[in-house]
Amino acid sequence: MSLATDLLLIVVGGGALWYGADRFVESAVALARRFGLSDVVTGVVVVGIGTSAPEVAVSADAALRGSPDIAVANVVGSNFFNLGLILGTVALLGRVRVRGQLLRRDGVALLLATLAVLGLLFDRRLGRPEAVLLLVGLAVYLVVLLRRSSRSTPIAGGEAVEAGQGDRPLLVALGLLGGLALVLLGADVLVQGASALALDAGVSEWAVGITVVAAGTSSPELAAALAAARQGRPGLSAGNVVGSSTFNLLAVLGVAGVIEPLSVAPNAPGSLLWLCGLVVLVLVLFRSGHVLTRVEGALLVLAALARWAVDLLGGA
Repeated sequence: MSLATDLLLIVVGGGALWYGADRFVESAVALARRFGLSDVVTGVVVVGIGTSAPEVAVSADAALRGSPDIAVANVVGSNFFNLGLILGTVALLGRVRVRGQLLRRDGVALLLATLAVLGLLFDRRLGRPEAVLLLVGLAVYLVVLLRRSSRSTPIAGGEAVEAGQGDRPLLVALGLLGGLALVLLGADVLVQGASALALDAGVSEWAVGITVVAAGTSSPELAAALAAARQGRPGLSAGNVVGSSTFNLLAVLGVAGVIEPLSVAPNAPGSLLWLCGLVVLVLVLFRSGHVLTRVEGALLVLAALARWAVDLLGGA
């Protein structure tokens, strides 16, 4: 295929992922409420996992296609995107106030998840038993989240869930199935395009996965974060990107590794070490006055872009 065709597949796949995930989450929330689930359960489990559907679908599809570098790089790159570009951009738009709970609970969970993935992937392999450990960690994280009793819950990777929407059962079911189908189809098309782009452009699948694919699967989080910032709720964006990053490490890598054991590129440990440094930097900035300033936001953006440049140059 030509480079133009590869890029078209990536754009089409990313668009299908975005729209499908949006329809899937909206219908899943309506269905959960119809069955009488609480706002907390609906928010944390249904929306939290639903908004991670693009990353899960892409990494699972890449694992099945024998492209482990794309499967893992998608997760690492998505977290660079979340913590560097999204969080940094929101801070550039205006100061972000950080709740203590975000630092003490979600920040610590993210750091532990990042260190765990670094340790498990330092030999550049993720076997099924190790992937199961990540899923166990996800279960523990969900139990902690479900202990919250607030009526409106900031979600990992999505918007806050507001009470009270109703839909016809048939429309809800169609939205749920249609959204899921679009997510799966978009993931397949995106991975095809990314693999072909790596081959045609002469770069590694890791380099494409950590940049192009990660940007595509993280675009819904970017839209949600910018919407929250425009509404004067930048603190919600901070909670969402931190939670989403933890979900990516535990859920996405856990599912992909259970489907197929993963072996990754030589520069994977270096990217994970950089990600650990970025997580520590985010937590230090959160702790400093519990406010993320514009200067600090610019620092986060530069840190993410610097690693992307290293991976692109190393994969050329």
